[in-house]
Amino acid sequence: MSSDVRKVVLAYSGGLDTSVILKWLQDEYDCEVVTFTADIGQGEELDEVRPKAEKLGVKEVFIDDLREEFVRDFVYPMFRANAIYEGEYLLGTSIARPLISKRLVEIAQETGADAIAHGATGKGNDQVRFELSAYALMPGIKVIAPWREWDLNSRERLLAYAEANGIDIRKKVDGGSPYSTDANALHISYEGGVLEDPWTPAEDSMWEWSVSPEDAPDAPQEIDLTFERGDIVAIDGEKLTPYQVLARLNELAGAHGIGRIDIVENRYVGMKSRGCYETPGGTVMLRAHRAIESITLDREAAHLKDELMPRYAKLIYNGYWFSPEREMLQAAIDQSQKHVNGVVRVKLYKGSVSVVGRASESDSLFDEAIATFEDDRGAYDQKDAAGFIRLNALRLRLGHRQR
Repeated sequence: MSSDVRKVVLAYSGGLDTSVILKWLQDEYDCEVVTFTADIGQGEELDEVRPKAEKLGVKEVFIDDLREEFVRDFVYPMFRANAIYEGEYLLGTSIARPLISKRLVEIAQETGADAIAHGATGKGNDQVRFELSAYALMPGIKVIAPWREWDLNSRERLLAYAEANGIDIRKKVDGGSPYSTDANALHISYEGGVLEDPWTPAEDSMWEWSVSPEDAPDAPQEIDLTFERGDIVAIDGEKLTPYQVLARLNELAGAHGIGRIDIVENRYVGMKSRGCYETPGGTVMLRAHRAIESITLDREAAHLKDELMPRYAKLIYNGYWFSPEREMLQAAIDQSQKHVNGVVRVKLYKGSVSVVGRASESDSLFDEAIATFEDDRGAYDQKDAAGFIRLNALRLRLGHRQR
């Protein structure tokens, strides 16, 4: 293939697809390949990535621990917005893509590469997310997406190519999951296999991070989550980093069967797709964050956030993290979190998370003297409500004449 690409940075996992892509880039583009592997909390051992890349002739291998950056700069800002796509999906895959793209571009700049490459297919959302982010950060970068160029469009062809070129992928292939999975600190996703029929139930053996709710402990567990400016900073009084918070919540919630969903979603590229997701810690975070906002956020600010949230979530799902509109919305969301401080107590029990207490010493807008059903000692004059109702009923009365 004739090309002016001399050096390309590949998002590399060491699995079948990206191992084949590495060799294919070397052969088809006659270029040097730099590999980049991100540790964003997927829980996989990355020790084998370097020797596998080096065996294929790679001289520059980047393996970066991005776990704290991922949760601090991407997951936490998203949860300040209470973002959820199409009513159920907590955007676990979507929110990881801009960080990976950001680092791909940085490495391209550091190494003098002409292009970046990824292993996303031409049918999915990830190709859009990777590339929109890359172009936003480095408009002139060339992006190579082998799945849109080659004819290795089946697992059998990939395996044959790997065998013909001496690519060792046995550990990834033998005894692996029958599903296409993607994991990070926020979630793990499952697609393909029997899940391609939306009527077929997911096998219980598929789930990796959580027990079945039926098998969860018979005793509930209560935990206290401390918030500062909308972010969880401590669990049961113990100060933790953002990644430590999420990792701890994943462990606690997963043990109680929390965070499983099975959905059919609308992909940005136009098709519907069935996916199963485990987001134990994120499920708890969302419920607790809404609880602390319920006592610290002004009514109209809270309602405006709820109106903006679907647009914000769609921007993340579709790959527009680095867009001006997402940044504008983020500024408004972050401004709303100045007084979202306090403690929320949640109960974890057999697949559910429920809020059982919320308190904020300095920023609560809940006034017991006003809200009480007992004698409020003049804090609220109930007679005032009559005029309030008459004024708001005026247009309804006038409208009745018209009808």
